Amino acid sequence: MSTTPSPGPTAVPTPRSAGEPDAATLARTAEQTAGALLAPAAPHRLADVVPAPRQVQPDPTADWTLPAEAVITSSADPAALAVAEQLAQLLRPATGYPLPVTDATTPEPAGGIALVLDGSADLGAEGYRLDIATDGVNLTAATAAGLHYGVQTLRQLLPAAIESSTPVTERWVLPGGTITDAPRFPYRGAMLDVARHFFAVEDVLRVVDHLARYKLNHLHLHLTDDQGWRITVDSWPKLTSIGGTTEVGGGPGGHYTKADYARIVSYATARHVTVVPEIDLPGHTNSALVAYPELAPDKIAPPPYTGTEVGFSYVDPADERTYDFVADVLGEVAALTPGPWLHIGGDEAFKVKGEVYTGFVERVQRIVADLGKTVVGWHQLAPAAHLDGRVLQWWGTNGEDSTTVEAVRRGARLIVSPGNHAYLDMKYAPDTPIGHDWAGLIDVRKAYDWDPGTHVPGVPTEAVLGVEAPLWTESVTSLADIELLLLPRLPAIAELGWSPRASHDWADFRDRLAGQGPRWTAAGITFHRAPEIPWPTGPALPAPRDASLETTFDR
Repeated sequence: MSTTPSPGPTAVPTPRSAGEPDAATLARTAEQTAGALLAPAAPHRLADVVPAPRQVQPDPTADWTLPAEAVITSSADPAALAVAEQLAQLLRPATGYPLPVTDATTPEPAGGIALVLDGSADLGAEGYRLDIATDGVNLTAATAAGLHYGVQTLRQLLPAAIESSTPVTERWVLPGGTITDAPRFPYRGAMLDVARHFFAVEDVLRVVDHLARYKLNHLHLHLTDDQGWRITVDSWPKLTSIGGTTEVGGGPGGHYTKADYARIVSYATARHVTVVPEIDLPGHTNSALVAYPELAPDKIAPPPYTGTEVGFSYVDPADERTYDFVADVLGEVAALTPGPWLHIGGDEAFKVKGEVYTGFVERVQRIVADLGKTVVGWHQLAPAAHLDGRVLQWWGTNGEDSTTVEAVRRGARLIVSPGNHAYLDMKYAPDTPIGHDWAGLIDVRKAYDWDPGTHVPGVPTEAVLGVEAPLWTESVTSLADIELLLLPRLPAIAELGWSPRASHDWADFRDRLAGQGPRWTAAGITFHRAPEIPWPTGPALPAPRDASLETTFDR
């Protein structure tokens, strides 16, 4: 009797656990991995960053390509999430990727980018560590400021087309390896003179962006001078209604309302830039005297001034009403300014001499201290009695300065801004269409080849708080003018403030700086094509991306 064999057991697929990827995800991952292996290396080296990082450890086998479905994951701290969102905003326009931002207790890249706030990390208040591997990017810092600086490094490691405001076809690849970084000096800044010529809020915000890109963390605003008063003071309203209506050359002037100033401060703070307001005293005050003649020594209103000479005006140091004015103005500005600094100028008060000058400065310094702020002033404040925490901003062109050295010996700290190296209103060359040359011509190499830590003989490096690049605006009338004088010299000053002195190398800096040119072009930023820099040739941007040819992934 024949029998029919019974069928064997039927094979049942093993259920896929919730954590396992589906077939489509596996296929896509395999495709991306194969593409990464076959694609050319990253277009940038890990060290192609301005300012130069403290430590770079490349790994040519670990390049990472930003996928369209990448997620940015951050620590849940609101400040960290704000940096993550800024990163997404930087990357979305050119990539066209959604780049959602999420938070986690322990952020992991998972094929994307993780921003990790780790208070136990030995990175300092502004340091960061950037780890780039084939499975994603880890950015770690002890503070949100450190994360912000790491983001600026990350954006420079992507192709220059990342600066495009519209989607382009590009392979968004980062070079593999690890960067561990922290600044040399705590104070790294630039100054914008908005008194000689007035600039709109949007122009100032654009300058903040330039500072943030190169890890500068202070914006010094020169708010008052002979030619115009630029900040509303409610208790002295004529300062802007009369004193704010002029500027060099006879233009319309202008001023910032308190809401305008708050907007600038808020925007800067979000980018880890501290605003340092300057009310210049006792000189450079013609615009205040036009508005309030009782502040003048002769109690007579001078005519409005639209020229560029200095040293002729001053408030009356012998009148108590002057100190009421100073206390009111500094009090209102301090209330609007969350940062620790109030800059009181003090330079070129040629008609207020000797004990009269030092007595005025000492009294104003106490007013600042009573407001809970730290006084900053140009180095002409040096002869006045020391006040704890006092900071002098040195702008000389000759390093020998015994008066400043003595002030430092008594406890003052120094911000170094030598006129013949750091004044960005100096011309690059004789044919530069705007700018000055009283301190000499400053090409990019001259802006770079000096050391803030040793520049003033007799001042030890530990007394140097940092470096600042001032931009005076007697000849500067537009945002394009500002950018022409800032770039490419601002990154040179930024590198002096951030990078270790041991990394200072002109030939290397020149090559790294050249790579910034296509980025500025892609972003629509004006800059001077300094002939000593080997700027790349060729198109700055790949072709715009054709959305109809894109592949849609399940997400």
